[in-house]
Amino acid sequence: MSRSVYLNGDFIPVEEAKVSIFDRGLLFADSVYEVMGVLDGKLVDFDGHVQRLELSLNKLDMPMPLSRDEILGVQHELIRQNGLHEGLVYMQVTRGTAERDFAYGEGMTQTVFMFHQQKDLEQTTAARVGAKMLSVPDIRWDRRDIKTTGLLAQVLAKQAAKQAGCAEALMVMKDGTVSEGGSSSFYFIKDDVVVTRPISNDILAGITRHALLQLAETTDFRIVERSFSLDEVLAADEAFITAASTMVCPIIEIDERRVGGGQPGPLTKKLREIYFKNARETSV
Repeated sequence: MSRSVYLNGDFIPVEEAKVSIFDRGLLFADSVYEVMGVLDGKLVDFDGHVQRLELSLNKLDMPMPLSRDEILGVQHELIRQNGLHEGLVYMQVTRGTAERDFAYGEGMTQTVFMFHQQKDLEQTTAARVGAKMLSVPDIRWDRRDIKTTGLLAQVLAKQAAKQAGCAEALMVMKDGTVSEGGSSSFYFIKDDVVVTRPISNDILAGITRHALLQLAETTDFRIVERSFSLDEVLAADEAFITAASTMVCPIIEIDERRVGGGQPGPLTKKLREIYFKNARETSV
């Protein structure tokens, strides 16, 4: 069966999906995206992702091309047509197509497409034994809170991590503080306290992050949102990342230095267990 994708109102075989070379998403990365996790054929944290999509579009002076229910319907149909049980659904919205010009006009028809990716999210090697990270300079622009497709800095960071045998990059700002992962939110645990960056323009407001922190607050976990250095991270008892594509993933090594005992820690395991239980209970 051919892979089915959604493009501008139609479900079509992936081989037939075409976007103009004059699309501003291609020419200027003038577009935003979201990635939703899928467990048991259902969407995880769906409402949070749609709300962030609308916020990103608003910050770029773009309207929502589809309603919440229309997006849900399209994604459910993609899941159904492709028989997706576990993995991801990717959605991108561009400003539209026009003759190349940095300044944009009014009345353009937005380009909207979605596709699925099969991916193990729960029973993974990284979840079982932990993942490694490489610290890299954070050279991104100052509006990291907008989930745009301008991802070249992250591409370079994550490629450097891959070449070093690591699963993810750890972004370090010019002032020496850690911002986040290349495509994930980052946390460390010290003396039973979970530490992560506060929400600002310096980081993306992770949807998995938001869901996890809300869950943690209903338990005995202590959460502190503050800036922190790489040295603090390297002295941590545990560390982990969150993202739609990894859920909650333990980090056991950074820059070839073990974190804690060099294996997934008990609090990280507990948070992962809590998150997956809630994800299944609230998925749509």
